[in-house]
Amino acid sequence: MADAVAESSTAQKTPLGRAATTRDGFAVIWVAIKREPWIFALSTLGSLLFGALTVADAWVLGWSTQNVVLPAFETGEVETSMLVAILALFVGVAILRAVGIVARRLGAGIMQYRMQAHSRRAVTRQYLSLPMEWHQRHPTGELLSNANSDVEAAWGPIAPLPMAVGTVAMMVIAVVQMFLADAVLALVGLLVFPAVVLANLAYQRLASPLMTRAQELRAEVSEIAHESFDGAMVVKTLGREGEETARFAAKARELREVNIRAGAIRAAFDPALAALPNLGVLVVLAVGVDRVLNGHAAPGDVVTIAYLLTIVSFPIRSIGWLLGEFPRSVVGYDRVSRVLGASGQMVYGTESALADRSNGSPHGARLRVENLAYDYDPGQDLLRDVSFTVEPGRTVAIVGATASGKSTLTSLLTRLVDPDRGQVLLDGIDLRDLSQGALAEAMAIVPQSAFLFDDDVRGNITLGADIDDDSVWAALRAAQADGFVAALPQGLDSKLGERGTSLSGGQRQRISLARALVRGPRLLILDDATSAVDPEVEQRILAALRSSPDDAAGAGTLVVVAYRKATIALADEVVFLQDGRITDRGTHEELLRRNPAYARLVNAYEPEHHDHLEADA
Repeated sequence: MADAVAESSTAQKTPLGRAATTRDGFAVIWVAIKREPWIFALSTLGSLLFGALTVADAWVLGWSTQNVVLPAFETGEVETSMLVAILALFVGVAILRAVGIVARRLGAGIMQYRMQAHSRRAVTRQYLSLPMEWHQRHPTGELLSNANSDVEAAWGPIAPLPMAVGTVAMMVIAVVQMFLADAVLALVGLLVFPAVVLANLAYQRLASPLMTRAQELRAEVSEIAHESFDGAMVVKTLGREGEETARFAAKARELREVNIRAGAIRAAFDPALAALPNLGVLVVLAVGVDRVLNGHAAPGDVVTIAYLLTIVSFPIRSIGWLLGEFPRSVVGYDRVSRVLGASGQMVYGTESALADRSNGSPHGARLRVENLAYDYDPGQDLLRDVSFTVEPGRTVAIVGATASGKSTLTSLLTRLVDPDRGQVLLDGIDLRDLSQGALAEAMAIVPQSAFLFDDDVRGNITLGADIDDDSVWAALRAAQADGFVAALPQGLDSKLGERGTSLSGGQRQRISLARALVRGPRLLILDDATSAVDPEVEQRILAALRSSPDDAAGAGTLVVVAYRKATIALADEVVFLQDGRITDRGTHEELLRRNPAYARLVNAYEPEHHDHLEADA
């Protein structure tokens, strides 16, 4: 958890600007090095060992040519001791080089995967800390892409990083050795470096826009796939499989084309990068032969420099691989950083929601709403001047037509979002003054859309909390779910499948209700939470919730968003919402008598009674 916070902090302090991709790429690399310095040091040491021993190969080859091969041509004899020495040198260099390769690759792999894990934890923690209104502005596919492909792209350069660092040292050693052997040939060979720099700059200029678009398209493809899977019932029942397939195919085709274009650029870049040092070797050999014939260079020096230049070509390629990862890395890190730097996190106080407060009750909380106002868009209030009080142990029904602000009100009551004006008080304390987790200990909400995890019944109710089975069964009885759960093959241990697909809609709602009740909330909010339950079962559930607070089924203070008249009639008081404002309050019978709009709404599903009221009017 601390790691995630640190990673988030680091990312926010290191935003990527619009400067050169290479500079931004090295900024991303520096974040990883600061995070994992010891692993980076291990892999770099392995790479340095590999580089030094690779250069040593050139020295062994040149020494063998000058002291063994050429004398053998002249004398026709080779000393056994010299052959043993050469063999020992080559074998020793090979073994030490292998050790360096293992250390380099192991360190790079550990570092890369640890950075990915750090970032994924940071992104997930940030998702959970951001308010619902932020999530409503960002599609699920984009969020999945941020935590998945963007994180992988961001830390892609770590794999070639140790090799590139080690080979830089190898290149420096090789260049020094080239100048010590023959300065003229060394200068000729190093003419390839400006060409390599120009090739890298051209590649980054061409590839960066494509990499940016590719990451955006990955998020869009994920979003379409997520929508299609989530809406599988709608797609199938309306026969829209072809259209959904075409919609996905069009976006996937666009992603394919962008990746192909980026791949074509990379395909041209890599061979050019490999060819430039080889051209340098040919030039060195041509100049070297001329210098040997003129007596200005020794044959062993020419062989050494030619071989060293082939060695230098490997660092050039490895640096090219590193720089080639930068465009995608910068884009991925930038997208992840936008999430980690997003504002709007909930600010918490230090108060606790204790049950023994003088203005509360051990069995029910006192809920007070004062002058509440909220809008999604500036100047368009969804709620205005909403005020009401729910005394401990009482039941209040929130009633209103579609788009009257009921769901927004429940989001404010549970602090999924904060109001623009006004306050929500629980036992006299503003919800914003409660410490993190305090509200969840005192309040629970059961939404209309019941979400169940791919777990067993027990896991879906306890959610990992230390709750005994007796309490789970008591909650199931209160939710009228004990019967069908007991009939399941493994009872509480029965798997429910993804989103509880093995259950009916009403059964899922009752499991969701039991999940809230098992925590003993002093304030329970039901947002049309029994809409899929038949009226008879719903009446039994609400009767159990209104039972004595000393009963295990009692839920203390109850706020119900309801449509059914029988459900509303059980409430002690009804709050009637119209266009985001409370226009009337009272008992169900009182509102039926004095408020025609309320009567029309609650009687909408009872045509005969509705016609009778109109006739009486």
